[in-house]
Amino acid sequence: MKKIYSTSLLWCALICLVSTVNAQNNTLTAQEKKDGWKLLFDGKTTAGWHNYNKKGIGAGWKVADGALYLDASTKEGRGDIVTDKTYQDYELVLEWKIDSCGNSGLMFNVVEDPASSAPYHSGPEMQILDNDCHPDGKIHKHRTGDLYDLIASSSEPVKHGDWNQFRIVSKNAHMEFYVNGVKVVEFTMHTPEWDQLVAGSKFKAWPVFGKSVKGSIALQDHGNKVWFRNLKIRELK
Repeated sequence: MKKIYSTSLLWCALICLVSTVNAQNNTLTAQEKKDGWKLLFDGKTTAGWHNYNKKGIGAGWKVADGALYLDASTKEGRGDIVTDKTYQDYELVLEWKIDSCGNSGLMFNVVEDPASSAPYHSGPEMQILDNDCHPDGKIHKHRTGDLYDLIASSSEPVKHGDWNQFRIVSKNAHMEFYVNGVKVVEFTMHTPEWDQLVAGSKFKAWPVFGKSVKGSIALQDHGNKVWFRNLKIRELK
């Protein structure tokens, strides 16, 4: 009886621990609030987001188990989504998980324009990819954490098939990308070097690409199931 009782207590402790960890997702600590962090996803609704160049958000983006995800099986209401607010100098943190062989991305400085059909016409992208399975994994500068088609990651501390954390720090056009706490890309926009970089990429076809000093944050619908949680941002002064 003593052994059974102890085992029961152990299972209870584990369940309570898991419940506590789950409860912490999509929330801010008192210190984070004091430091100016704001949630971009409340863990329950799609509030604060809309489809690119549209007023609302389609049924393709859903919320379940504390995650905002793209339901790739849904044919209606699909497409990239962007934040209602625009940002310039900030620190952005989020967690993501991609389906097997999946492709997605996080874009920034996105400018909505009826003449443009997609966020990537204006906003650079931090790539999200199953490096081991997706064909883009074989292309230089197209792997997870890369500044897509522009700068390759200095290392790849990515966890395949699991939750990963992205962090972007943007200050006075200087950008830093972090994957699971490791800095992998660093660059400065709106310089001659930046213009030369864009001119040598696929984005040279769009004259507004990488030109804006501020814009929305975008999550990409690349046709594969992808999950996001713990999206939060702190504007820098």
